[in-house]
Amino acid sequence: MTELKHIVIYTDGACTGNPGPGGYGVVLLHGSHRKELSGGYRRTTNNRMEILAAIVGLEALKEECRVTLYSDSQYVVNAVEKGWAWKWEANGWKRNKREEALNPDLWKRLLRLCEYHNVEFRWVRGHAGNRENERCDQLATGAARQPNLPADEGYEATTARASHADRSAGGYGRSGYGRRR
Repeated sequence: MTELKHIVIYTDGACTGNPGPGGYGVVLLHGSHRKELSGGYRRTTNNRMEILAAIVGLEALKEECRVTLYSDSQYVVNAVEKGWAWKWEANGWKRNKREEALNPDLWKRLLRLCEYHNVEFRWVRGHAGNRENERCDQLATGAARQPNLPADEGYEATTARASHADRSAGGYGRSGYGRRR
């Protein structure tokens, strides 16, 4: 059996406003090889961009690999390393009996990639001088500032459903609380 290539991936997500225009940045490292990836969306959240950065990095791999993935998002690192995302999936994308898990469209993709590759997620402190994390931040913020960004269809579909639910609830918002005047 051949040993898997070891790839190091750094990721970051950024959002100017939350929600607002957002971007992701990825740096892949293997020996002397380096690849940088970035992209952005017109309306999204920082957490979606953090998850998407990990997805884009893993999807860039052409074969099964052993991966060390660095992220400054404790949300992403803990959801995978502590098993939260797998629990959400097993519970029908619910965090608990009353609360929906956010971003299931992206978590589904990330979990399938984690099943294919041998991935270890590690947290790195953001904005603390880590060269590759800083580069990912530059890529992500630069992507978020680009003109004519495409729609984050997963996010916009979710907010459209929530908006429809708000209107169906008589304008009281998702919780149904409030006073009609």
